[in-house]
Amino acid sequence: MKRFLRSLFLRNWELKLISLLLALILWLSLIPEEKTFSEKTLTISLEPHNIPAKMELVKKPPATIDVVIRAPNRTIDQITSANVVAKLNLEKATVIQEEYPLYETMISVPSGAEVIKVTPNKVRLKLENTREVMLDVEPNIIGKLAQGLKIEKIEVSPPIVKVIGAESKIRDRDKVRTSPVDISNLTETTEFQADLILPNPDLRLASSPTKVKIKIIIQGKVPEE
Repeated sequence: MKRFLRSLFLRNWELKLISLLLALILWLSLIPEEKTFSEKTLTISLEPHNIPAKMELVKKPPATIDVVIRAPNRTIDQITSANVVAKLNLEKATVIQEEYPLYETMISVPSGAEVIKVTPNKVRLKLENTREVMLDVEPNIIGKLAQGLKIEKIEVSPPIVKVIGAESKIRDRDKVRTSPVDISNLTETTEFQADLILPNPDLRLASSPTKVKIKIIIQGKVPEE
C-alpha cells in the first residue's frame, strides 16, 4: 500500500508540480481586486481640536506623524496625505497633563482603509490658563518738530486695551506700542491712526479693532524766514 501511494505521488511529479503552479496562478487571478490588500506609510498632519475654553496651547505637539495604512489594492494609490488626517481631541485636557497618547481611531481615512500603526504613539504639549489684562497703549513717536514748535500733549484713544493670552506670556508691566508716528513735517495739531503692536506675538486683542487714534497737539509757531 505504501509503495502504491508513493508511486502515485512521485509518478510524473514534474507535470503535477506544473499543474499545481498553474492552478495557484489561476486562483490568484480570479480573486477580486477588492480582496487583495497592500500597505503604505504616510506622513500626515496632526491637528489639535477642542482646546478647552479659557486655556491656551503654549507648547504645540508635532505638526506631523507617520501612519501605516492598509487598503485594497484598487484604492491604495488614491490614499494620500491629503485625505488622511489625525485629530487630537483635547476636550478633556488639563494644564497638568503634558503627554497624550495617539490611537488608530484618531485617524480619519477613506472608506475601506484602516490604520494599523501610528508613530509616535504619544506626543507632548502644554496648556496654560487664559489671562485677560488691561494694558496701556504707548505711542511710538519718531522724528523731531521744526524749531519754534513743541508737543503740548499727546492723546491716545483708547488709552488702554484688553489683551488676552496664556498666563506666562503676559506681564503687568507690559505695554502695547503703536506703529511709528513721524512728526517731522508737522506744523499744527494733527490726528493719526496707528496700528497696535502687542508685546508678545502669542497674545491677542480682546476686540477686533487693531488701530488707535493718536492726536498730537502742537504749540508754537515756525519762525518766518
